[in-house]
Amino acid sequence: MNLKQNIVIVDYGVGNTNSVSNAIKYLGYNKLIISDSESVIKNADVLILPGVGAFEEAVNNLRARNLDLILNEQVLEKKKPILGICVGMQLMATLSEENGIHNGLNWIEGKVKKLQLPKEFAVPHVGWNDVTVNNVKPIFDRNADKSNFYFDHSYYYDCDPAYVSAYCDYHIKVTAAIQKDNIFGVQFHPEKSQTNGLKLFRDFFNSI
Repeated sequence: MNLKQNIVIVDYGVGNTNSVSNAIKYLGYNKLIISDSESVIKNADVLILPGVGAFEEAVNNLRARNLDLILNEQVLEKKKPILGICVGMQLMATLSEENGIHNGLNWIEGKVKKLQLPKEFAVPHVGWNDVTVNNVKPIFDRNADKSNFYFDHSYYYDCDPAYVSAYCDYHIKVTAAIQKDNIFGVQFHPEKSQTNGLKLFRDFFNSI
């Protein structure tokens, strides 16, 4: 376990950065900074991309701060590990259909689509759901299959199943986690998922 990793939570104005920071610090990782600085991001060993709210505002904020270009360099070229949370994961898609068509970072090809469900399934999808794990390594190592996590979203990431490391059953198979090389994302909020969320953060950092 390496508690000396330089962890940067990317600040682009729409993430629940303090909640994420508090959860990670609880695990003993104290070399943690919330920042949108290019030099700080370049010095990071690992990146966290949180997010709440609408995709359009999130991606516009990201681009207004040139963070799309900075992250493309660090993640795609330098292969720096990154974990996207909720909207932070959705930003990794090719595009989102939320309130129009908006281009994402296109790191893992796919579309962010509205949850179209029978009326007995509430949208937004808010609350605890069991997660079925397709790929235990590396971020679900400590969590058993069917562990539950806290969700809060109206849109989901539709992509090639090869990149779906976990899903939850909410009438349809809702993508709960994705991974491709050094890129990881979760639709749920690990920082709100109590012990299971802390286990996931620990697995992610231990994999680096």
